[in-house]
Parts: sequence; structure tokens; C-alpha cells
Amino acid sequence: MIKVLIVDDVEILRRGLEAVLSQDSGISVAGQAANGKEALEMCIKRSPDVVLMDMRMPEYDGEYGTRQIKTHFPNIKVLVLTTFDDSETVQKAVACGADGYILKEMENEKIINAVKTVHSGINVFGASVFSSIKQTMPAPQTRTAGFELSERDKELMALICDGCDNKEIAAKLFLAEGTVRNNISRLLEKLGLKDRTQLAVFAVKNNLV
Repeated sequence: MIKVLIVDDVEILRRGLEAVLSQDSGISVAGQAANGKEALEMCIKRSPDVVLMDMRMPEYDGEYGTRQIKTHFPNIKVLVLTTFDDSETVQKAVACGADGYILKEMENEKIINAVKTVHSGINVFGASVFSSIKQTMPAPQTRTAGFELSERDKELMALICDGCDNKEIAAKLFLAEGTVRNNISRLLEKLGLKDRTQLAVFAVKNNLV
């Protein structure tokens, strides 16, 4: 069971998110918080696995909350869920250690999948967020010389850049989810990259998608 803490200064949005997450039998809502300070206090009391964190809140915002949680509880995953995808806000979240960044406009099922994916240790960033990430994060590589990329490699990168998780990629490519996971691991090793975020930045920087 994945325990989720919902952090947003708007109560009706917190209740709505709780209703969405409660649709999945593998997720339980550990509590709610109205700002970053309350989020840290709730982490101490409830020990959630994943924190759904809004960024713009009065007094103690998502930047404060994310930084404090990742400093004191590095094993807790912080998934930013906000309406803003401007480069400044995205940069703050990434710099504070956020494990993912998605927008509130996403479909309910994708929000649930994002929670599960982040909990499994995979970084999740919405497709529209990559345009901001590539402006603020240097690509680990700036050319593809020396790398032999297959069409399947390029397909994987394109789908990752579209914000697809392993389950969605498997469905689109008619592969087993385990095969997708292994192929992504192999591709990361081939390119000398650490995670899906770096892979997406690499793809964008090198015009592969």
C-alpha cells in the first residue's frame, strides 16, 4: 500500500485529489497539509511514501516543503503537482530534489500512475515540463557521435519525452512491461546516463524527438 500525503493550500483541491487517489486499492491517503511547513510536520507524524506537493502556497511554499522533506527524509518521494510549468518554478522544484513534476490538468489515471511510478523509484515529468527542464539543465552529452541508437531506442526516448510510464510504453510498443524496463536500463547504460530525466534531456538536446 502506497501512503500519500496531499499538500495544497486549497482545501477543495485536496479533497478532490483524495477522492481520485482513493479510486486505487493500492494507494491510501495518509493525510493532508495546507503548506510546506505542515507537510514536514505530517511527514514526521505519518511517514508517507509519496508527497503530492503544490508549489505556490502562502508562507511556506512547495520549494520550502520539498527541500525540508528531502533533507530530513530522503527516502520519501516528492511528486510536484501544480498548475505552473514555467522554467523558474520547474527549476526550483528540481533543485530542491523533487522526484517528479506533473500538472493538475492531467487525467486522473495518469496522476495515479505517476504516484506509482515515482514510488517505484523512477522520476516522472509531464511532457510539457521538458521544455522548461531543457532550458535549465545541461545535457550530459551534446552529441550522439559514438553511440549506435536503434529505432527502438529512439521510440523509447520519444515516449519518455511524452511523459509515458513503463506501462504506457509497453502498451504502445506491444511489449511486456519488464522488457520495457530492461530496454530503458540498457539504453541508460549505453549513454552513460543516470535516469529517465537525463535521457529525455539528452534526446531533446540532440534533436532525437
